[in-house]
Amino acid sequence: MQEHNVEYNDYETYFAERRILMFNTFFKFQPNRKLSDVIVNTEGLEPDNLPRHIAIIMDGNGRWAKERGNLRTYGHKVGAETLKTIVKASNNLGIEVITAYAFSTENWKRPMKEVRFIMNLIKRYLTAEIQEFKDYNVQIRFMGSREGLPDFMNETMDHAIEETKDNTGIILNLAINYGGQAEILHAVKSIAQQVTDGTLKIEDIDVPVFENNLYSKGLPSPDLLIRTGGDLRVSNFLLWQIAYSEIWTTQVYWPDFTPDMLVEAIKMYQKRERRFGGLVKK
Repeated sequence: MQEHNVEYNDYETYFAERRILMFNTFFKFQPNRKLSDVIVNTEGLEPDNLPRHIAIIMDGNGRWAKERGNLRTYGHKVGAETLKTIVKASNNLGIEVITAYAFSTENWKRPMKEVRFIMNLIKRYLTAEIQEFKDYNVQIRFMGSREGLPDFMNETMDHAIEETKDNTGIILNLAINYGGQAEILHAVKSIAQQVTDGTLKIEDIDVPVFENNLYSKGLPSPDLLIRTGGDLRVSNFLLWQIAYSEIWTTQVYWPDFTPDMLVEAIKMYQKRERRFGGLVKK
C-alpha cells in the first residue's frame, strides 16, 4: 500500500501548529490531572456485572466544532481530551479494555489538512500522556493496518507499545487505519498462507484459529458498543467481534460525552438479557 503523504512542510500546516500551541496555553493535555482524578457516580451499578470490554465509535467531533463556529480540527482536539477522561472513568470502574475507533481506513477520504491534524494529534496524545499511562498501569495497544501510515506514526505507536507493554491495568486499544472488512480479509489471507505453508490443516480451522488471526488477538470480544453522534450504524467497526455486543447510542457528540453517560450506558447493558442465541434460565 502506498504511504499517504501527511508530511508537515507547508505554511498552512505551520500556522495550524502555531494555533495549536496558542490553544494549548488555555486548553491542553493536562499532565497534572491523573487517571484517578475523575470521580464516577456508581450509584445503581452492579459491580459484579460490568462489561469487560467496551468499544467506542467516537463520532461527532467535526459537527460539534462546526456548530460552535470552529474548525473541525478543534473538535478532534477536544475529543482527544474526552477519550482521556473516559479512560480514567473506565479505569476507576474496573473496565478491562477500551477499544476506541480513532482513524478508519475510510477516513483517508477526508481533506488532507484534517488527516494531517488527526495524525499529529494522535502522536501528540501518545507522546504527552505516555508517562501518565505508565504511572497508572495503562497498557496501550493498536489494531489496524500499519501499511500506508507515515513513519513517524509507526515509530510513535511502537514506542507507546514498548513503554506500556508490562502494565497490567486497563488496556486502551486504539483502532488506527482500521476497517472491519479489511481485518477479516487480512485474517483470511493469513490463514490461507498458513495452509499453503503446511503449518495449518483446513480441518483445523475453527473460531479460535480465526480469532487468533484478527488484529484483536488476545482480547475478549466487546460486551458493549457505544456510539455517539446520533447515527445508527456500526461503520465497519469490529464486524466479527461485535456479533453479540450490546449496543448503546446517543445523539450527544463525542466531545460532550461524560463519565455519567458512560455509567448510563453500562446501566443499560446491565438490564439486557444476554442470551447469545440461547434461552435465559429463570
